[in-house]
Amino acid sequence: MALLVGLFIVVPIVELYVIIKIGGLIGVLPTLALLLADAILGSLLLRHQGRGAWRRFNQAIAERRFPGREVADGLMIAIGGTLLLTPGFVTDIFGLLLLIPATRAIARRLLRAYAARRFVVVGMGGTSAPRNDGPPGRTYDFDATAEEIDPDDPQLPR
Repeated sequence: MALLVGLFIVVPIVELYVIIKIGGLIGVLPTLALLLADAILGSLLLRHQGRGAWRRFNQAIAERRFPGREVADGLMIAIGGTLLLTPGFVTDIFGLLLLIPATRAIARRLLRAYAARRFVVVGMGGTSAPRNDGPPGRTYDFDATAEEIDPDDPQLPR
């Protein structure tokens, strides 16, 4: 909680300081033009990278594999785009780093290492074939291999 309060206080102060310093070096109008160009570039880059992440996400779903990497990429792209749209040069640098695929891969690796230290994944052991612990003639699918069936199927209980 203290970290968030610190970020909401420190980041705007740092951004204002950097904007004032750059404005003093190149002038007010070029600084405003640069901030506007950053926002436009950020929105274009966000749209381009977001479409690619969405396409990779749908491809992972179509291939019936877990889209963990694609979801992480989509989250980082959304955060990076938001940072680029936020006025300021410091947040633009971090936003750009999250939108570039090579640096996003590094961030994804760091995020995975952080999550591995913070969370414990507990799962049920499964077999390759569905278990049959229920009544005779009824199999229960514990391995997520279920498929949709026709509701008028005569084998379904009524």
